[in-house]
Amino acid sequence: MSVKIEKRDGIAVLRMDKARANAIDETFVRDMTDAVGGAEEDRDVRGVLLASAHPRVFCPGLDLVGLVELDRAAMKVFMDRFERMVWALYGMSKPVVAAIGGHAVAGGCVLALTADYRVLKRGANIGLNEVRVGVPLPWTVATLLKASVRPERLTEVALLGKNFADEEALGVGLVQELAEDAEARSLERMAEFLEKDSRSLARTKQYLRAHALADMKAHGAEHADEWLGSWFAESTRARIKEMVSALGKPK
Repeated sequence: MSVKIEKRDGIAVLRMDKARANAIDETFVRDMTDAVGGAEEDRDVRGVLLASAHPRVFCPGLDLVGLVELDRAAMKVFMDRFERMVWALYGMSKPVVAAIGGHAVAGGCVLALTADYRVLKRGANIGLNEVRVGVPLPWTVATLLKASVRPERLTEVALLGKNFADEEALGVGLVQELAEDAEARSLERMAEFLEKDSRSLARTKQYLRAHALADMKAHGAEHADEWLGSWFAESTRARIKEMVSALGKPK
């Protein structure tokens, strides 16, 4: 399993533990979606912590090595499932805290943004680099970003594709807190959520997120072909293959 579930004191830790530092592929999407569904249905689980088994990386985004081999039809199915995974995470009724103990870029940043509270380890980078690769943000991701980041900083995050660390990440709104030990601090924050009345918290969370979630689901499909057109553009394919080649070179 690329996502392991650890239960402790009412908390389900969804620990990403996959080869290539949690790069997101079809298996990862399935495992994360299943883990989220299980945590949502489990009455003994009152809160969810997103964490990584890799000490330096939270999640690096899509697994370009495997996904570059998919044809257009298969990639369309993958992206549909990816968006549904995001909906499941963002729509959870229970509090979700992201312990970002390492770099979280592209899809890794997306996973983090689904959380109610995000703690970033000092020195780790977080950001969205899709435009630098040559693809637009999927509709669901753009909607998630608008609901998460300070409006005046959206250009830096979405259009310039910058990565942020430490106080810069805090300043743009990608995270709410910095810590030397992101997981320990995240568990402390989770304890604060668990002190609250669970039904009141769940209902309030639903009110806060309902509009964005409905927007994601209503319009994601109609923009899918635009994203696929960019993914399969000749210039983008060449750029992705260069990145894949660089990943295979010894450091």
